Amino acid sequence: MFILVLKYIKPLEEVDKELKPHINYLEKYYSLQKFMCSGRRNPRVGGVILCNAKDMKEVETIIKEDPFYINKIAEYEIIEFLPTKYADGFERFISE
Repeated sequence: MFILVLKYIKPLEEVDKELKPHINYLEKYYSLQKFMCSGRRNPRVGGVILCNAKDMKEVETIIKEDPFYINKIAEYEIIEFLPTKYADGFERFISE
């Protein structure tokens, strides 16, 4: 499991121009069951994505498809963690 922390490096006007393609990217990885949760940071300085991937290489491959990455809109911090305790029902999101 990975937490992807995005930090905008361009003005919000440029972020907004790439928002629709970014949302399409998110929808792709939700449909592939790689993303579980995502949203804006508050204040609006970036975003956060909860990602289920087999390893760091897969995460890096996924990130390289994000329009925010391609157009240098955001920087990414990748935090890997091993979920050992979670709410009932969440186990369906955890890779074996």
